[in-house]
Amino acid sequence: MPRELVILACAECKRRNYSTTKNKRSTSGRLELMKFCRFDRKRTLHKETK
Repeated sequence: MPRELVILACAECKRRNYSTTKNKRSTSGRLELMKFCRFDRKRTLHKETK
């Protein structure tokens, strides 16, 4: 299966807020997205965690 489940954590508060899938063939590095953090109440950078 080429798609893998990943968890995104907020870069500021370090809480794991989102889960999504990514294509391992096309995206070899770690995923980084701007998402809304409900704890900080603003859009922050969310990074892929293990």
